[in-house]
Amino acid sequence: IGEVLTVLAALLIWHQSPLLCMQMLWINLVTAGLPAIALGREAVENDVMEQAPRPKSEGIFAHRLGLQVILQGLMFGALTLGAFYLGYHWQGGALGIDGGRTMAFIVLALSQVFHSFNMRSRHSLFKIGVFTNKYLNGAALLAIGLTIAVALIPPVAAAFGLIHLPVALYLIAVGLSLVPIPMLELAKATGVVKHEKYLRK
Repeated sequence: IGEVLTVLAALLIWHQSPLLCMQMLWINLVTAGLPAIALGREAVENDVMEQAPRPKSEGIFAHRLGLQVILQGLMFGALTLGAFYLGYHWQGGALGIDGGRTMAFIVLALSQVFHSFNMRSRHSLFKIGVFTNKYLNGAALLAIGLTIAVALIPPVAAAFGLIHLPVALYLIAVGLSLVPIPMLELAKATGVVKHEKYLRK
């Protein structure tokens, strides 16, 4: 949802795509794919027996899951579009569209990796332990390392349509990529994302 909204909004506003096909393929295969596989090895939660049974008629988007998907997609879209705008217009547009695409690529790629830690549980990440899934830790490190290599090794970066950015932009990109963690913690604390045990009848 985040990628679709990002590309659609950018085309409508700037008539330019903020991500190239190669960049989107990398994000889907590496920074989304590797953590997703590792999430399959997440340990069963301690309170699993306190959760209500799911009725057979329950839809896949029950318990406001559809709303959560839309809201999180909007969050990723806003972060990526913001990064694209910053890179594109940095110092009067000195970096051009390649600067915008580089920022958009880094932010969307890294934010999905960081967001995978949110997806481990409907409990607070800090309650279950940030790094207690060793498989996800390894997948995240690998995905981040490969993404950094793609962004910083000149021949590889050129193949992906990326350019070297000022240090300040890299720092901004990392900061934007971390936004999903406090946003999801807030959603869990306020009940936008509820744990199943609170849904018992």
